[in-house]
Amino acid sequence: MNKSIGLTLIAAALTLSTASLAADATKWPTRPVQVIVPAGAGGDTDFNARQMARIFEKITGKPLIVTNVNGGGGTIAMAQVQGAAPDGNTLLFAHTGIMIVNEVSGLIDYKFDAKLDISCIPAVDKSIVFLASKKSGFKTLQDAVTKAKAQPNTVIYATELGGHSHLQGLMFAKQVGVQLKIVDVGSAPDKITSLLGGRIDLASISFGIIKDYATTGDMVMLAQYSKERNPLLGDIKTFTEQGVKFDMDKAYIIAFPKGTDPAIIKKMADVMQQITKDPAYVKGLEDGFKQPVTFYHTKEAIAELNKFRDESMQYKDLLRQKK
Repeated sequence: MNKSIGLTLIAAALTLSTASLAADATKWPTRPVQVIVPAGAGGDTDFNARQMARIFEKITGKPLIVTNVNGGGGTIAMAQVQGAAPDGNTLLFAHTGIMIVNEVSGLIDYKFDAKLDISCIPAVDKSIVFLASKKSGFKTLQDAVTKAKAQPNTVIYATELGGHSHLQGLMFAKQVGVQLKIVDVGSAPDKITSLLGGRIDLASISFGIIKDYATTGDMVMLAQYSKERNPLLGDIKTFTEQGVKFDMDKAYIIAFPKGTDPAIIKKMADVMQQITKDPAYVKGLEDGFKQPVTFYHTKEAIAELNKFRDESMQYKDLLRQKK
C-alpha cells in the first residue's frame, strides 16, 4: 500500500473514532447520575442540589440522585468524586467554601480545578445576611461597628473556623477596621441556637434558614452580602448602601472527575442553563431561600472562581491562624 494512502486511512479512522466518541458523549446521560453533596440534608447546598435534581429528570429523562456526604469540611465528598470514573455518572455539587476557601485555609493543598473539571456555576446564594441576636442590643450595622471599635475583641462573631462564613467575618472586620471575637460554634443550626440564646452577637447565615426569626424580631438583619440589593430580602440594605464597600456572595459549583469528556461537561452546563429557565425551578429558589436565579456557563464560571480565589488569598494568613 502506498505510504501516503495508508496514513490517510489511519487519519480517517481516527477522525471517525473521535466523532463516534463525541456522539456517544452527547447521548449523556444514559443512566441515573449521582450528585455528591458535601453537606447534610436540609441546608442551603442540599436545597440547591435538590431543586436542580427535580428538573434535571424532566429535561434529560434520567434521574439525578442526590447523595449527602458530610464531614472533613467537604474533603471527604471531594475525594469521593475525584476517585470516581470520569464517565459523567458522578458529579460534585459544592460551593466556594468547599472548593476555594478550603484551599485558602490550608485544609486542602490544591487549586479548585486541579483535580476536578468545572462544568458551571448553576446558582449563587444572594440571600446571605449579616445578622445580630436580639440580646446583643444591636439595631443597625453601625451599632455593631461602634461597639467593636470601642471594645475590641468583645463583639462575638460565630462561624465554622476556616470556612466561608469565617472568611466573610474577616473581610468585614478588615473593611470597617475592627477586631471581632471570632468563635467556632458549628454549622447554621448551631449558630441559630447560639444567637437565640444570646451566647453570640453576630453571624452570617442564608436568609431562607432564619426568615421566621427575622419576622418575630428574635434576630436583627444588619446587612445583606450581595453587591446589589436582592429584592427578595425586602428592605435589608447591602453593606455598600451603608458605607462599607464589601460584598461576598456564595457561588455553587458543578464539577466532574478530572478527565471527563468535554462534551459531557458542556452538556451538563447546557442542561443546567435550561433548568434555570424552568418556572418551577425559579419559584422553588425564590420561595425556599429567597434566592434569585443566577447562572455562569463553563468559561465564565472558571473566570468567576479564579477572581474569588485571588481575592480570598489575601486573607490566607489570617484564615490559617484559626483563632
